[in-house]
Amino acid sequence: MQKLFILLLCIYPLLGNAQYFPVTIAEGSNFQSTSTYADVMNYIKMLEKASKHIKTETIATSIEGRDIPLMVVANPMPKTPRDIGNRIVVYIQANIHAGEVEGKEASLMFVRDLLKNPNNPLFKNIVLLVCPILNADGNESISPKNRPWQNGPVNGVGVRHNGQMLDLNRDAMKLETPEMVGVVSNVLNRWDPSIVMDCHTTNGSYHQEPVTFTWMMNPNGNRELINYMRDRMMPWVSTQLSVKYKTLNCFYGEFIDQKDYEKGWISYASEPRYFTNYIGLRNRLSILNENYVYAPFDERVYGCYNLIASVCDYAMQNSKEIKDLLAKADRETIQIPKTSPAPEFAITYEGRPTPQWVTILTYEAEAYTDEQGRERFRKTDRKRTVTVPYIADYYPTSTIPLPFAYIVRNDKVVTNLLKSHGIQFQTLTDTVTLNVEQFTIDSLKPAPRINQGHYNSNIFGKYVKANRLFTTNYVMVKTSQPLGQLAAYLLEPQSDDGLAFWNFWDRYLVPQWGNNYNPVPVFRITDEKELGRVKR
Repeated sequence: MQKLFILLLCIYPLLGNAQYFPVTIAEGSNFQSTSTYADVMNYIKMLEKASKHIKTETIATSIEGRDIPLMVVANPMPKTPRDIGNRIVVYIQANIHAGEVEGKEASLMFVRDLLKNPNNPLFKNIVLLVCPILNADGNESISPKNRPWQNGPVNGVGVRHNGQMLDLNRDAMKLETPEMVGVVSNVLNRWDPSIVMDCHTTNGSYHQEPVTFTWMMNPNGNRELINYMRDRMMPWVSTQLSVKYKTLNCFYGEFIDQKDYEKGWISYASEPRYFTNYIGLRNRLSILNENYVYAPFDERVYGCYNLIASVCDYAMQNSKEIKDLLAKADRETIQIPKTSPAPEFAITYEGRPTPQWVTILTYEAEAYTDEQGRERFRKTDRKRTVTVPYIADYYPTSTIPLPFAYIVRNDKVVTNLLKSHGIQFQTLTDTVTLNVEQFTIDSLKPAPRINQGHYNSNIFGKYVKANRLFTTNYVMVKTSQPLGQLAAYLLEPQSDDGLAFWNFWDRYLVPQWGNNYNPVPVFRITDEKELGRVKR
């Protein structure tokens, strides 16, 4: 297929001014292969030659030196993100796991087909951003030995991790990869997309639908936005996908118990390290797309294509409503610290059934014992339709009142992380004594297994009142800002995805001598009057 692209590039100048819209590697190989990085970049170059309604920016440069492309598709093309006017920005992200390639091929196809018609009504209300190959380094390890159980492409796919051996879909909070730093800085902070869709492939429970999807669900996100996705947008998209595009689909999940389907269908990854939930903490709408690994490869690609189309259809028809809803969420987040009673931040939470049950076209599964003596399940040919509870609503089980602000040690790694996220903070310019809450540690238990290069810390203790002297070695982070919930998630010591969990504070927690612990270097201001005493 490399030869095909070289041939196309050679004959292109002979076409004169005629527009040429290329086919993808997947299409050209009858869905036997997926695109390499070079294939993707050559394809984008051909699209740029064929249309003036696409330009390409660079999100980041990978560890192995590959530029990560971001296609901006619009008519008219905005000179800067501030020039989008009344349109909303929709961001489609693919290949975050380079063994999961349907989104890569589908997004390239969708952009091409959109560009064929400059008068497409979508352009009136949407500026489309597409990153087809976020994990470029992982993509270059294409081999039939990767994910051999999946139903194509027969010539292989890439690997899950990036060039650092890290999973990009676990990096949204700690931002240790250039790819995710680039997405946050150059897509989210720069373009502020209203809707984000992240494309994956699942090998969970057996079912007939080639396309599944769900929405952001962390309970520290805006509940009105979560409910809007749950009750309105996602059901509409599902119906559109079924009726207009004739594509079987269901909400993403897997059976809680393969022996008893009636226990329910669960979407369990609710932490914001996962990109979809991270977007929710930023008060934006996000969709997790999981294409079903056992469906034929061409069905998965076309199903993902149709899901992208369905999401864009909804965005096109409801752009003003979405903009108004997101603006309201931002205003409410800024006002949260001043509401009474004090709003609660969820430390722990649990999944509960959504108001509407879900119908899954599944197969009966039979149990067997593998070579290691473990119980496994395999699909039979007996089809079965079940309607069961959908465990995808997450609610707090323990909370803590949200403070007006945090006083945080001015550690360069930490403040650079806050900057990357777009969180606002101010450096103290004078010494001041403040009445704060400090977290005293009773015990600290590292996880028994390494997770993404970390022994995650589980901290146990309590907040106590204290008068503390703070110098210019500290910064103040107010929660009255659009990203206030994200800031709290990073800074709360007992957060399940914060700085303490990911070991950012480890060096400060243990004194040089003795068996006790120092307080976590994050302090809470719970009295609004204390804010006025801080010079910054």
